[in-house]
Order: sequence, then structure tokens, then C-alpha cells
Amino acid sequence: MPTLTGAQRRYLRGRANTLKPCILIGKNGLSDEVTAAIDAALTDHELIKVRFLELKEGKKALAAEIAQRTRSELAGMIGHVAIFFRQNTDPEHRKVELPVRPA
Repeated sequence: MPTLTGAQRRYLRGRANTLKPCILIGKNGLSDEVTAAIDAALTDHELIKVRFLELKEGKKALAAEIAQRTRSELAGMIGHVAIFFRQNTDPEHRKVELPVRPA
């Protein structure tokens, strides 16, 4: 997936405004089970929020690791909540239409 433009990230942050965090990361950090849950949520929803309950000082590094492990894009961070996006490979199952990049 190509990297998102600034306008696309802004659009995704706006779309995520009404979403509730579907994954909570606590004191155990980023385990394989949590990574699998994030991966499944991205497959189902494309756009998700992840809340950091613990490890708040390392949330930026943890968010980058989540994006790398799940092959997703970090659309933004607001407080202790990270917004991730991964477009579905099947066009019929896509739920989020990104604004088109200027040519």
C-alpha cells in the first residue's frame, strides 16, 4: 500500500472522530495476540482506533511497530489513541474510500 498523503490522513482522522477504540493496549504491551486482534480488526473495519492504557511514554514507537507488523498506515495520534488504516485488498469489501491523489 502506498503511503498516505497529508490530505488523506486528515480525511481518515475526521472519519475516525466518531469511532471508539476497539483495541486497548495495557501493561502487557504488544503481544502476538494483540497484534492478531489488531490485524483482524483492520481486515474487518479498515479504520480503527487503538488506546494505550499503559506504556504511554513509548506510544509513538509502539504505534510504529503496530503499523509495521500489521502492514497498515498510522493515520494519526490524538492523546493516547492511535488511528490505523489498511485498505481492503478486495474492492467490493472496502468500507473507506480515500480522496484521490492529485495527478
